[in-house]
Amino acid sequence: MPSIIKDASLAPQGAQKIEWARLHMPVLSGIARDLEREKPLKGLTVVVSIHLEAKTAYLAQVLRQAGANVFVTGSNPLSTQDDVCAALSESGVTVYATHGCTAAEYHDHQCRALSEMPHVIIDDGGDLVHILHEEHPEWMANLRGGCEETTTGIIRLRGRQNAGTLRFPMFNINDADCKHLFDNRYGTGQSVWDGIMRTTNVTVAGTTVVVAGYGWCGKGVSMRAKGLGARVVVTEVHPVRAIEAVMDGFTVLPMREAAPLGDFFVTVTGCEQVITTEHMRLMKDGAILCNAGHFDVEVDVAGLRGIAVKRTQARANIEAYRLDNGRTLYLLAEGRLVNLAAGDGHPAEIMDMSFALQALCALRMAQSGTQLKPALYAVPEDIDRGVACRKLASAGVSIDTLTPSQQRYLEGAEA
Repeated sequence: MPSIIKDASLAPQGAQKIEWARLHMPVLSGIARDLEREKPLKGLTVVVSIHLEAKTAYLAQVLRQAGANVFVTGSNPLSTQDDVCAALSESGVTVYATHGCTAAEYHDHQCRALSEMPHVIIDDGGDLVHILHEEHPEWMANLRGGCEETTTGIIRLRGRQNAGTLRFPMFNINDADCKHLFDNRYGTGQSVWDGIMRTTNVTVAGTTVVVAGYGWCGKGVSMRAKGLGARVVVTEVHPVRAIEAVMDGFTVLPMREAAPLGDFFVTVTGCEQVITTEHMRLMKDGAILCNAGHFDVEVDVAGLRGIAVKRTQARANIEAYRLDNGRTLYLLAEGRLVNLAAGDGHPAEIMDMSFALQALCALRMAQSGTQLKPALYAVPEDIDRGVACRKLASAGVSIDTLTPSQQRYLEGAEA
């Protein structure tokens, strides 16, 4: 089937973006050279649903170089970049994605891709898994398994596994060391503030930033806010993470107490109703709200619209909501992922590691998924460490290795 994209004439612009990403993704490029020689995915179909921008496009091209028939959709209507889609389609990958598509169109795009009867899926947030389980189980006929990119998708997969309803194996990419320690922390930390600053063009230094959630993403967002000169308040529900935030030098408060203090609010929890209308009514005039979690449920956008007496467009990707108390709150990117809906997502060097894991785990699943029981699996250690070694080599960094004697000592063997 032909691609569904918005404007094929945008391909040259998109190709430039993809080439720039490729130049800054040496690990994935090295894997691409290996896979192109061997063509280990020849004759197999891979469906990818990840935020469709330049780094994702390059991953799709690498999978195609490995011999796969690749079908790509977005994983958020506002993070899709139409020029990248046009260039990717021109390069031989089938694309079903347009920026700003409706919920029905978004769902249709994913269904079109899955109807190609994939052997492997690469999901980001769990939408592909949901469709296969709840709507079209017949499209699982060839499926060997897949990979999940992000925290929200892992939460959904664990729910299925715990309920005994997960019907195929999935690799947990999100919790691999080469993913969450870098992508979640450094990638989210940088890209969130890139999205906020390019969208608002206001000063961060001297302001108070409230970060909801102190997982790896929250750690990154807080660290970068501090580096920009902001005072940082963290809200948490997990006592251990709250202690971490305190010992990292941040103020920890319940959201109700933090609400009157914040100039910026960033949610990174993976949960719903993190900022509610109760909190919004306590916020100062001009407070800026945004979300960096996968789904647009962390800030109660419907509730905000319900209590607003006036809603206007203040600037591209910024909606102004005037409340009945006379104060105005500003919402970025409709409460969707601010780093992707209002930016270009994580830096290419960071996604180099995450997408290297995706490519290698997709290959591993294609090769051995039929021998695995339906379950959520950790990324194999040889893949995780292999990506780290490739990344060090690409940066010209060498490290020590254990001697046989040291190895025996660490294993508890007698010297």
